[in-house]
Amino acid sequence: MDAQIDRPTKEQAKEAVKTLLKWAGDDPNREGLLDTPARVVRAYEEYFSGYREDPREYLERTFEEVHGYDEMVVLRDIPFESHCEHHLAPIIGKVHVAYLPKNRVVGISKLARVVGAFSRRLQVQEKMTAQIADCINETLNPDGVGVVVEAVHHCMTTRGVHTHGVSMVTTSLLGAFKTNNDTRAEFMTVIGGNSVRGLR
Repeated sequence: MDAQIDRPTKEQAKEAVKTLLKWAGDDPNREGLLDTPARVVRAYEEYFSGYREDPREYLERTFEEVHGYDEMVVLRDIPFESHCEHHLAPIIGKVHVAYLPKNRVVGISKLARVVGAFSRRLQVQEKMTAQIADCINETLNPDGVGVVVEAVHHCMTTRGVHTHGVSMVTTSLLGAFKTNNDTRAEFMTVIGGNSVRGLR
C-alpha cells in the first residue's frame, strides 16, 4: 500500500470545489451549482477508491488443483477508467493481462480487480502498466507476466493539442514474456494485436 496521507474532511473538500467554481468564473451559490460540490466529492470518492485498496490482497487466494496446467492464462479487454495526474483528465481504455502459472492460478475476476485498484488512482499510463505487472509477478511468482494497456487520454483530446483518434499503448513484459520470443508472440496474437503488432 502507498503511504497514507492526512485527508481533508468532506466539508473542506466541498469548499475547495466552491473555490474552483469561483475561479472558473461562476457563482457556486446559484441554483444549478448548489449541489455540485457534494456531487464532485462523491464522484472523487468513486474515481479514486483505489487508494483505499491493496491490490495484492486480491491475488492471495489461489488454486493449486489445476491438473498441472502451466500454459498461458490471458484476460483480454479489461475496461478501465483512470485520471491523469497532470491535469486530472480522464484516461479511458482497456488492459490485457497474461501470466504463465507455476503451480497455482488465481480467479480471473481478481486480475480485473487488480487493474481496477491501480486505475482508480491518479495515474501515468506507463506507471500503471508496470504496477499491474509487478503486483502479479511479486504476488503469484509465475514464470512470466505480460501486460498491455491501450488508452485514450483526454488531457490530449479535450485540451492542449486537441488531437482526437489517438490512443497510447504501453507494455510491461516480465520473465518468459520478455525473454522468449514465442511466448511474447503468442500473447500478442491472443489479444488480437493489430495495435501492438510492432511488439511481435
